[in-house]
Amino acid sequence: MKIDRIEDMIGGWFIGDFEPSVFKTKAFEVCYKFHPAGEVWDNHYHKVATEINYLIRGEMNLSGTPLKQGDIFTIHRGEIAVPEFLTDCELIVVKFPSVKGDKYVV
Repeated sequence: MKIDRIEDMIGGWFIGDFEPSVFKTKAFEVCYKFHPAGEVWDNHYHKVATEINYLIRGEMNLSGTPLKQGDIFTIHRGEIAVPEFLTDCELIVVKFPSVKGDKYVV
């Protein structure tokens, strides 16, 4: 058995085509994200990847759409994400494929 720590990963990303990772693959990326209430996060989009997000805890708006604990939302490539964290939020993020540098701030 191998044990890794999320604290050792960069930005919560632990599976994908990057280092460090617990499993290296170009097929997809997986991340655990914590966003405190009021955190300012870049409005962005991906040219190649699609991103599926599971909001484990909290409330947020994404591009004006209210989201709550238990919601699963998909951000398609080219779609601009404008996040607003209303409360502390925890998310699991799956992005596919794993493409380095595929985040474009607007």
